[in-house]
Amino acid sequence: MTEAGVSTGMGNNEVQSKDREQQPSPPHIPGSMSATRLRLLTTLVTGSLFMEVLDGNIITTALPEMAKSLGTSPVELNVGVSAYLLSLGIFIPVSGWIADRLGARSIYTLAIALFTLTSALCATADSLTAFILMRILQGASGAMMVPIGRLVILRQTPKDRLMTAMSNLVWPALIAPVIAPPLGGFITTHFSWHWIFLINLPLGMIAFVAAIILVPNLKEDQSRAFDWRGFFYCSLGTFALLSGLERLATEIDPTGAGFVLAGLVLVTVALRHFRRTASPMLDLSSFRIATFRAAMIGGSVTRMGIGSVPFLLPLLFQMGLGYSAFQSGILLLIVFAGNLAMKIVTTPILRRFGYRRVLLINGALAAFSVAAVAGITTDTSFESIAFILLANGITRSMQFTALGTVAFADIEKSQMSDANSLFNTISQVTMAAGITLGALALRLGEGLTARMQVSDALAAYHVAFLLMALLTLVGLVDCWRLPANAADHFVSRTGNGRDHSQHPQGSDTPRS
Repeated sequence: MTEAGVSTGMGNNEVQSKDREQQPSPPHIPGSMSATRLRLLTTLVTGSLFMEVLDGNIITTALPEMAKSLGTSPVELNVGVSAYLLSLGIFIPVSGWIADRLGARSIYTLAIALFTLTSALCATADSLTAFILMRILQGASGAMMVPIGRLVILRQTPKDRLMTAMSNLVWPALIAPVIAPPLGGFITTHFSWHWIFLINLPLGMIAFVAAIILVPNLKEDQSRAFDWRGFFYCSLGTFALLSGLERLATEIDPTGAGFVLAGLVLVTVALRHFRRTASPMLDLSSFRIATFRAAMIGGSVTRMGIGSVPFLLPLLFQMGLGYSAFQSGILLLIVFAGNLAMKIVTTPILRRFGYRRVLLINGALAAFSVAAVAGITTDTSFESIAFILLANGITRSMQFTALGTVAFADIEKSQMSDANSLFNTISQVTMAAGITLGALALRLGEGLTARMQVSDALAAYHVAFLLMALLTLVGLVDCWRLPANAADHFVSRTGNGRDHSQHPQGSDTPRS
């Protein structure tokens, strides 16, 4: 029910009564789930997201051992990483429609069961073809599992607690990519690569039982027809774009550039189709809301700049400074520590200073921390390196959390499914694009230093980090355009003595 349907002359009791009468179905009533059940459900979804992101990155350090076991090369086996990420990107956009049609609990439990089963099959794969096939199915199940879990949280959490819930759903995407490489290396060294996947079995069984108990089987009252044309354009475009970005991250050639160009064309066609069709697979109306638009457009640019750091740091440490893989992994854990340290004060900071100010100031500090890595040389002390990495982890955590929560600050419950699908799809592409841009920046740095005849082996890495810091700053332009009190209501910030809870500040509609 919108505010327009409530007469200003009604008393509070009358408004609440009319709200209850006009709610389309019980699943959409905020607060219908008990607080304890909601906390347990949030823990379940957060754990699922952690496993999905972890499985996308954990095998990178295990590729040499896995390649020996499967009788192939690490380069060829790298397709297993790509296949997983591609499958995620293709199937995430349809997750909202499937959940609305068949029910959230039905699809979520099925996705967990399939994710667990394919994890076991990955561990028992005896050929490259079998492993890649299982990774595709694992990615498809992950694409159904996490977005649907997020959607249930978004629909069930009361507006005044949504900020905290969304903040909890951000941290796995922060932590998993950082700890995945050293964790994968530890498991492979001390056990075997098979346990990277086998560890999912007991966790998956527990999650399956918990999902049956905790997840409500939400359905939309009126299921819209599936947008086959939109799915074709979007999935093929996403496949081409992610494939091209993946190729460019390892080798800059016309094939990779051609895939990226084709992907951009198909995605453009898909967007045009979504705007014109009556029942699009992805409803783009959420982009009319300023807070969502800023988080998705400018925010994605900033995330790409910051997100390239976990990819570039191991290269700097191992190839530039000559550290071992173990030493490099230990240093990355300092970034992880910064992420954790910031989580406990994120909400108080947002309440004290507001979203716009935090996004701008912290975004600038995040860019500075990325640029500071360019100052690391062979003479830099361990303490100085640790300080830079800790600062990067702290500002990275703050920025990712602020962007991930402000996106939903002004989204109505009826828009959650479409906004959630858009958020997850764009985030998946952004994750791949950040790695690719980091690789391209490093290649550019190598070319510039070679042309300038710079003998310092670290110079190319310094150029790459400076370029990614600049990209981080560019993404803040959309945040600058937000009103000063954007999304204040979302963190219960009532600056100037006025309660904004009934007047979202992120929309483009005029405010009286």
